[in-house]
Amino acid sequence: MPKRVDPDVRREQVADAVIDEIAAHGLRSVTLARIAARTGLAIGSIRYYFGDTVREVMRFTLSVLMQRIVRRAVTMSDDPVARITDVIAFAAPTNDQEHREHIAFVEYRVIARTEPELAADIAATSLEGAKVIRSLLRDALADRIIDEEALNREALLLFALVEGFSFSSALLSAPLREMDVRAIATATLHRMIDAYPPSGETAEQTAD
Repeated sequence: MPKRVDPDVRREQVADAVIDEIAAHGLRSVTLARIAARTGLAIGSIRYYFGDTVREVMRFTLSVLMQRIVRRAVTMSDDPVARITDVIAFAAPTNDQEHREHIAFVEYRVIARTEPELAADIAATSLEGAKVIRSLLRDALADRIIDEEALNREALLLFALVEGFSFSSALLSAPLREMDVRAIATATLHRMIDAYPPSGETAEQTAD
């Protein structure tokens, strides 16, 4: 009796093959034949799980990429400032697997400009990431005098830092170093916090 294969495991295997193909040759190089060559599966087997076109494979792979990025943030510090550094470090690609995944995700984001179906999923993920950063930053600046407009600008700056790590890493031949990512994030946060006076200060103390 042939061994039963878990469909979820098989689909994840196909998604990994797509990610590797994109990292090596670009998103437009992905075909059922190339996926079959990387996985060792027959094209008929891939169609069994995803249908007759490569489009469903691509959409599934995008969902896998987004889930993996979200799942990286497993445990974080109790300190608000350290939590933001953790989130930025988790989001940045600091090992070979994450590096390949970010290359693939960046290619998806570029092609999504003209693919509304992909754009909606990616936009939702980006919006959620921006909300998380803003919420964490509000906690980190809880004892500082800062208005909503300034908070929004600073949150946008931090999110731009996350985006910068993601996009720039796709152009590099190796993953980022976690120690560098954390050092940059921590320095940025401390400069940001020091720019606003403690909430206990009076206007006269602030002027001095």
